[in-house]
Amino acid sequence: MQQKWWVLITIGVGTFMSALDTSVVNTVLPVIRSTFDTRVEVVEWIVIIYLLGVSGLLPIFGRLGDLRGHRLIYLSGFAGFIFTSMLCGIAQSVAMLVVFRGLQAISAAMLSANSPAILTKSFPGSQRGQALGIQATMTYLGLTVGPSLGGWLTDQFGWRYVFFINLPVGVLALLLALRFVPRDEIGERKETFDLGGALTLIVGLTLLLLVLNQGHRWGWFSLAVLVGLTASGILWGLFLWIERHAPWPMVDLKLFSVPAFSGAIVSAVLNYICVYSIMFLMPFYLMQGRTLSASQTGLVLTAMPIVMAVVAPISGTLSDRIGTRWLTTLGMVVIAVGAGFLSRMEASTPLISIPFGLALTGMGIGIFISPNNSLLMGAAPRNRQGIAAGILATSRNVGMVLGVGLAGAVFNSVLQLAPSEASTLFSAIQASFMMISAVAVLGVVISLWTGSTRKSVTQAPG
Repeated sequence: MQQKWWVLITIGVGTFMSALDTSVVNTVLPVIRSTFDTRVEVVEWIVIIYLLGVSGLLPIFGRLGDLRGHRLIYLSGFAGFIFTSMLCGIAQSVAMLVVFRGLQAISAAMLSANSPAILTKSFPGSQRGQALGIQATMTYLGLTVGPSLGGWLTDQFGWRYVFFINLPVGVLALLLALRFVPRDEIGERKETFDLGGALTLIVGLTLLLLVLNQGHRWGWFSLAVLVGLTASGILWGLFLWIERHAPWPMVDLKLFSVPAFSGAIVSAVLNYICVYSIMFLMPFYLMQGRTLSASQTGLVLTAMPIVMAVVAPISGTLSDRIGTRWLTTLGMVVIAVGAGFLSRMEASTPLISIPFGLALTGMGIGIFISPNNSLLMGAAPRNRQGIAAGILATSRNVGMVLGVGLAGAVFNSVLQLAPSEASTLFSAIQASFMMISAVAVLGVVISLWTGSTRKSVTQAPG
């Protein structure tokens, strides 16, 4: 077997582990809360600190990969992820678990920021979409397996094994990476790390995501939100000023002058807004609106990631042959149609039709993601693959936060109109899914504008 396929297997195992960890931990939060007898708003920080840490650090570790080698940062991330998973498993309090999850986020960012860059350099342009599509499949498999595996591990052994499961998977992936991930040709680069840009980026982005994540709880017009947004805006302005004047900027702003790159970033954010809005809303409909159990709800929700996992590699391979424009556009169209279908859900909707609607949206997401990722990575030159991958991963987390924030804002706004009426829950669900469909329509427009032909997709990054 050629080495590039072993590289793909290695990256796939790591991607599966990372996605598995994300979905598993969310599943067992109620159990952790009961174990330590704490409040919901406290235990939520186990997830929030991880999200904020990964989001803020992704571009930084992508840039470090460009400077010091993607292999070095990737291997360091694996070693750190294994160690911090063990720390999380032996935590004796919620405070310790939150701290260890913050440390785990550092390692996760090192992995996520460099895996697409390693794949892009290992495969020719004519196979880039296929490779990124298979990686996306591993993500969806991890998200699919996570909830059921987490529940089983917790029932059989306790919640700590949700973290301990990362140890054997992580060791296997680390050994594969040591053997098959090729060394980088760094050469004698004179570029230095932009510390000022890195600090303003991580603090500004973390503040923004924190406000978006907690705004519904603090109040969108509260002093905390206004101060946070103002401080974030100032830091973003300072970041842009530093990047324009730095000899070796943290983020090469010239990348955003390339329509394919900037358009792919915007499209990715819009796509992930749709994905995480659906993931946020469906449990409310199924559990509160239709009184399904947690296990029944989880079974219904698997329809979306299963279809995504099947479609993504097919779409990625097809994009290598025909380009990305029509596939990314088609994907967004299917998402819009699927969300429109789900916006008609009410109390009397046959339950059998719900997995169909989720499968339809999952198909659209699967069609879209691989070609869009290929377009973005192909638009970045080889010496900027790490930062491009970091920005791509950051767009996923920004879309996740915006998706939950937007869906929560629409959902709660409708509920507050008549909180005592049961029918209002379904009205809130319908309004929220109409919002998702509108976001997908905007994605259709962006994809049509930025998609590329086969020729531009298959060109190697210069």
